[in-house]
Amino acid sequence: MSPTLTRRELAAAACAGAAVALLPRSADAASPQVGDRIAAEDLPAREASWYRKLPESRVECQLCPRGCQVADAERGGCGVRENRGGTYYTLVHGVACTVHIDPIEKKPFFHVLPGAQALSYATAGCNVECKFCQNWEISQFRPEQAEARYLPPETLAQIARNNGVPLLSATYSEPVVFWEYVRDTAAAGRKVGLRSTVVSNGYIQEKPLKEVLPLLVAMKVDLKAFSERFYKDVVRGELKPVLKALEVIKASGTWFEIVVLLIPGLNDSEEEVRALTRWVKTNLGSEVPLHLTRFHPTYRLTNLPPTPLETMERAWQIAKAEGLAFAYMGNVPGHPGENTTCPGCGKKLIRRIGFEVLENTMAGAKCPQCKRSIPGVWS
Repeated sequence: MSPTLTRRELAAAACAGAAVALLPRSADAASPQVGDRIAAEDLPAREASWYRKLPESRVECQLCPRGCQVADAERGGCGVRENRGGTYYTLVHGVACTVHIDPIEKKPFFHVLPGAQALSYATAGCNVECKFCQNWEISQFRPEQAEARYLPPETLAQIARNNGVPLLSATYSEPVVFWEYVRDTAAAGRKVGLRSTVVSNGYIQEKPLKEVLPLLVAMKVDLKAFSERFYKDVVRGELKPVLKALEVIKASGTWFEIVVLLIPGLNDSEEEVRALTRWVKTNLGSEVPLHLTRFHPTYRLTNLPPTPLETMERAWQIAKAEGLAFAYMGNVPGHPGENTTCPGCGKKLIRRIGFEVLENTMAGAKCPQCKRSIPGVWS
């Protein structure tokens, strides 16, 4: 039986970022017990789901667009997948380095069960390296470098139920690199009446994305910029596969929202914001929530100032002028851009400050005044 973890115990499961210069055990090592702290030599290895075998014991990862070709005894670029004798393993299935209960608005999701809480979990690792990453202590670490606890999918689902939390959320680092854990946790949650969300960079191949989307109630994608140069120089990734992923999510019918972090001098020009919002409207529709979020210096971009409020205001106005019905402002507590307003009659439907919902006048999935349907996951 899975153990019951209190909120205090959940907080204690947070990643401590302690470096450990040891290698993981072989794939046939004994599995750790549920709830145990994971030592570097005890990382459980499970065969990965999305890869193909190549000659000479090499493998090709088919999870993210990098398509890493990995020699025997080596790892992919994310640092959490390892080739052992021609079989590719994930080293983070069930290895949660941070677990918290968060408001769903923190993700941010503004059209998913307003005011609800989510059991949020992550493993170490990422398939890009954003110079502005706010969770770099886990995203840029290998699993043996991050203090973690063995919490398999069924245990996470039970923790959420024990704490009366209706949602599970893969977040913080990059869920793509622990996609098998995401899939299995979402399936375990569904069995006990929980719904799952994912907060991702969207840098994923089409096949694994399509396989997991039916298990999710919502996905939030961080669209880092609308420039291949930005993705190459600042993210160490590519824009085109992210745009394709957004189109796949749209076609699937799974609810999704988009976040863009506006960074001074890098992706905040009027021209880029206008091009981005036009692409979203044309390819994804006018009712996709777009969160424009204020940058604060962190990680490798401590030399830049916070995004000026006038820049945020200008971008928000551009998004609305280009026809996006639900343009939001993030990291600007108290701004009207945090609220959900009916695009039909202008009635304020949900009033927020930061991650807190102060008022919700929605009538189910409709505006109570003009009866216009508001897209999202409301019940």
